[in-house]
Amino acid sequence: MSEPFLQIIDVSKRFDNVVALDKVNLKIAKSEIFSLLGSSGCGKSTLLRIIAGFEKPDEGRILLEGKDITKLPPYVRPLNIMFQNYALFPHLNVTNNIQFGLKEEKISKEEINHRVNEILNLLELNGLEKRKINEISGGQQQRVALARCLVKKPKLLLLDEPLAALDKQLRVQTQFELVNLQYKLGITFIIVTHDQEEAMSLSDRMAIMKNGEILQVGNPVEIYEKPKDKYIANFIGTANIFNVLNKNNQIIIKELNYEVKNINNKENYVKCLIRPEKISVKKLENQSDNLNIGVIKEVAYLGSYTKYLIEVNGFEFYSFMQNSLVSDNLQIRWDDKVQISFNETSIYFFND
Repeated sequence: MSEPFLQIIDVSKRFDNVVALDKVNLKIAKSEIFSLLGSSGCGKSTLLRIIAGFEKPDEGRILLEGKDITKLPPYVRPLNIMFQNYALFPHLNVTNNIQFGLKEEKISKEEINHRVNEILNLLELNGLEKRKINEISGGQQQRVALARCLVKKPKLLLLDEPLAALDKQLRVQTQFELVNLQYKLGITFIIVTHDQEEAMSLSDRMAIMKNGEILQVGNPVEIYEKPKDKYIANFIGTANIFNVLNKNNQIIIKELNYEVKNINNKENYVKCLIRPEKISVKKLENQSDNLNIGVIKEVAYLGSYTKYLIEVNGFEFYSFMQNSLVSDNLQIRWDDKVQISFNETSIYFFND
């Protein structure tokens, strides 16, 4: 990474005896969509509020374009924040909500009109200018809140659970709209979310947080395919975690009694990960073949794919099979014996 746009250096924050952030370090590039992802209480919202200036760190510094903004009040920082509940004014119409911040800055009427019209076009809010907030849909309210933030032309936009109030279908649609918008504007976005799919689809990079610490930073592919530990593997998607035995220069997946042959680096691994979508199951045809045999314990048809819970030697794990690829899978039922297969390149080893 070149010179970071935003740099968080050794930031710590306590609330009474609770450690909200513990020496957090992070570098975010200009024009990046960066997500802070973690479960409730992990510290992601506290970090966002410290960047915004609503909270002061007990220790550490915040640098924006190389300038220390740690002690600057929120209204001086060249950034804006969109809250989860949008914080729109119900007594004002769409236009007045959008231009509210500009009027506070004593910008000329001509410039205000120009900026508002520009952002109305960009966010496809034309025709809604005179409507009150309770007269527009949830998705339109979200765009009004976004317009109010962007009309001030911030260098950095902070979004706190921006899609949480939307239904699933609208949430998916809005994810693409947000990425599109950020690409057009080139503004750095920092998004706080607990939704893994949302973070994966929106982010250039993301940070996984737990107990006030950053566990791993990377792009969505790195985080999903190469998690640093068991916690991250389970937090992002569904994870099949197996124990690994290192025996006589052999790497053996213990629960499957399977020797991994095509592996160059035979370290003393402890665990391995195989994602469910990388495990195939096929109804057993030859009952005398005992290689990689499992028993189906649960079947869940989910439209585009079927979810199988498989038991091998008392150990249970998942396979997700695309229905469009293998129609025979629809014939697999509970308690059926199945043959299990996977590519060894799909195995990810780690020490945990």
